[in-house]
Amino acid sequence: MPSALVTGANRGIGLALVKALVAQGTSVIGACRSPSSELQATGARIEALDVTSEASCADLGRRLDGQRLDLLVHNAGILRGESIDSLDPDGMLQQLAVNSVGPLRLTRHLLPHLADRTKIVIVTSRMGSIADNDSGGAYGYRMSKAAVNAAGRSLAIDLAPRGIAVGLVHPGWVRTDMTGGRGHVTAEQSAAGIVDRIGGLTRATSGTFWHAITGEELPW
Repeated sequence: MPSALVTGANRGIGLALVKALVAQGTSVIGACRSPSSELQATGARIEALDVTSEASCADLGRRLDGQRLDLLVHNAGILRGESIDSLDPDGMLQQLAVNSVGPLRLTRHLLPHLADRTKIVIVTSRMGSIADNDSGGAYGYRMSKAAVNAAGRSLAIDLAPRGIAVGLVHPGWVRTDMTGGRGHVTAEQSAAGIVDRIGGLTRATSGTFWHAITGEELPW
């Protein structure tokens, strides 16, 4: 049975991904700071994780104790909207810690658990695309997603000798708590699209940036 670990698994896209992967017959580990009753109901193994904490990421690596992972999905993320008139430097740094550094920190601690030909998927955002930015604002979020896109590209190069493919996926504008319930698609529709992109991820497409819903490759 294939195994997967999904971060930010307690709600929204992460919870929908856990449900979709469990339905496919995957053995899923749902990692989050505080589990929800909905996550507990999926039957997934639940592990505590704070991606901003070095100790928490290291402890998760130890708790897995020989567990092989065929899929690692970095989904945990936060959004703080800022305009140029309402910049919050601490909030911007928090977004960078969760959205950008978090996936790298956790990947480093889980390297011993990644099987050759494992797939790593980073749930990023087209708001991290410099070429696609035509509305401005959201400085911390945009910067954090541009940074994680750069990190994902480097991971794809560094992990290629092990046959590990790294995909960067924009989930669509999803109706979740993060977006205040606004958006074009549900978390379930987004998760289905992400699962499709996971299925299409290969070593040849590693390090590229895709729209989960439309399947189009996105510009940096």
